[in-house]
Amino acid sequence: MVDVETVTLWRPTGPQELALVECSGWRAWPPRLADQPIFYPVLNEEYATMIARDWNVPASGAGYVTRFEVRRSFLDQYEVHQVGGRTILEYWIPAEDLDELNANIIGTIDVVAEYRLDQPTAPMPARSKPPRAATR
Repeated sequence: MVDVETVTLWRPTGPQELALVECSGWRAWPPRLADQPIFYPVLNEEYATMIARDWNVPASGAGYVTRFEVRRSFLDQYEVHQVGGRTILEYWIPAEDLDELNANIIGTIDVVAEYRLDQPTAPMPARSKPPRAATR
């Protein structure tokens, strides 16, 4: 087996996007919507947690923090953007490059934390997959 250098990325997501990830077998992010020209994976769990807890929960009742590995050779073509404090870092992957990003995911997309309206400040126990998400 050949070792592949990867970068760990994090993605805060809501229940609808997570349901589509589940439909992919936990291996791909869904296509972006027309008003979403960029896919924004982030570089640390703390930033992903802040977005999942503070934005996804109020918007959709639940927020999830996911973790996944991407080949470094793919990510090398993109710059890391600092969009706030020194740890507020993310990649900006154009929507048209999402299929290529998905092809460069090594392993699965794993849920590492879950936040809900009834428990907004503490994560639910981490698990590799959430309970069956409802699809819409």
